[in-house]
Amino acid sequence: MLKVRNTILASPLLLAPMAGLTHSALRTLLLSFGGIGLLSTEMLSARRLPVENNKISPYLITTEAEHPLSYQLLITDVQEVIPAIEALHRFAADFIDINFGCPAPRVRKSGGGSSLMSNPELVRDIIRTARKSTHLPLSAKIRLGECLDESTLRDFCLMLQDEGLDLLTVHARLRGESFARKPRWEWVGKVKKWLDIPVVANGGIFSVDDAARCLSLSGADGLMIGRAAAQKPWLFAEIARALYSVDVQGVSICLPQIYGQFVVGLSRFRPERRLGRLKEFSHYFALNYAFGHHLAMSVQKSTTVEQAWQQATDFFAKTDSNGLAQVATNDILNAISS
Repeated sequence: MLKVRNTILASPLLLAPMAGLTHSALRTLLLSFGGIGLLSTEMLSARRLPVENNKISPYLITTEAEHPLSYQLLITDVQEVIPAIEALHRFAADFIDINFGCPAPRVRKSGGGSSLMSNPELVRDIIRTARKSTHLPLSAKIRLGECLDESTLRDFCLMLQDEGLDLLTVHARLRGESFARKPRWEWVGKVKKWLDIPVVANGGIFSVDDAARCLSLSGADGLMIGRAAAQKPWLFAEIARALYSVDVQGVSICLPQIYGQFVVGLSRFRPERRLGRLKEFSHYFALNYAFGHHLAMSVQKSTTVEQAWQQATDFFAKTDSNGLAQVATNDILNAISS
């Protein structure tokens, strides 16, 4: 368990916000395996959020089962904070997270994400305003900075805590470092020693062994998992059972069935919003197969979800026929054709 403000999470395992991935179809797939403590939305524009309709927006659609759910905000100006938080209150959010770590050039150019770490006074105003505007748990996600500067990172993290942050997630890489770079989990340990609030480690966790090594080096209060959530939706359950003694059911892995379950989940979105999300998911899920690039490429070339599903079943027929035999293919076609 992990206590954050007035909320107790069933496990200290958190889903990372990821554009095009952390939507309702993936979240419900993860819940079917268990072990996850906190779900997340994609990164949401604080500027647009007040006029969004959470019943139809592909970024905001949820089911009743998707709790607790953290909504991550992309904020570029303190004036955006209060209207965005008021919208999240209307949407019955469980957590609010603010992005100070995204290194994407488009996000940085807009004045958000990791660019904010170079403007601590603006960050102070954002956190202070957010804290005064909500009773909900308030968290933030950061990277280690532009370079390894212990003093600057320490001052920034302490400022976040002093202004009322309840939880800090640290992606253990510098702003300019790619995912190919080994994460610096020991630096999360430095942050953990400086702060009194829970500190969560993120970056490079793709197995139970990775999770164990990360915890050993960082002493973190929890783990946030990103890309591996799409590749191995059962990973939360495996880590929860192995490292946290969380009571989850035995994990049964049938890859074609899991893929089909995700496809069915896409039926919650309007038809024009389904294919892009399937292509994004397939890019990661295909890594489970030795020749998975054939699956990813065939789905990428598809022009409809129905065609993509047919391409996937053709791939499974050649590589995983026993798994495909467990899939109700007609039911899936009916779901995505509706």
